[in-house]
Amino acid sequence: MVVDDHPMWREGVARDLTEAGFQVVATSGEGRQAVRVAAAARPDVVVLDLQLPDISGVEVILGLRAALPDVRVLMLSASGEQQSVLDAVKAGATGYLVKSTAPAEFLDAVRRTAAGDPVFTPGLAGLVLGEYRRLAAGPGVEPGDGAEPGTPRLTDRETEVLRLVAKGMSYKQIAQRLGLSHRTVQNHVQNTLGKLHLHNRVELTRYAIERGLDD
Repeated sequence: MVVDDHPMWREGVARDLTEAGFQVVATSGEGRQAVRVAAAARPDVVVLDLQLPDISGVEVILGLRAALPDVRVLMLSASGEQQSVLDAVKAGATGYLVKSTAPAEFLDAVRRTAAGDPVFTPGLAGLVLGEYRRLAAGPGVEPGDGAEPGTPRLTDRETEVLRLVAKGMSYKQIAQRLGLSHRTVQNHVQNTLGKLHLHNRVELTRYAIERGLDD
């Protein structure tokens, strides 16, 4: 689903997605309408503009997540300002691209978002990781230091994979970096999710970021 208040931009993005083989189930130019339509159309991924005429993109994210807990939201905005990015990610956006992103990079980002990978325009990932680290309520937890009572211990390999997940790397990239198979990386991520009682890679990424494991 594509949500943007500029008709030409909205239609252009929808056309590019369709030509690339994606099924565009709906489009919308307003936030409240987008939440209503999404609840009926049930898209897997929503490409969402930050600035809409009625409510903010952040409010739309919250509405989408309430209606469709498993939906993945990729922000596509003209704004790359720190607070805008951070607010979107805190609300539940899976990724954030600026509108100057090249078409091929955008389509790849949609594919990765659909697969559950956090995706950011180069430069924004570091901003988000650093800001989350500064805003984290407690001190960073180093691997196995037991700083937080009740926090499950991860193996060295699980911690290593978690660090790379926090950097926004895909399973394929992590497998290549560590010399592991794609399935082994998936298993480590699933084991970590289970230990931490998290549900998906986005929640796992936030966990790692908030504890400074992205260094």
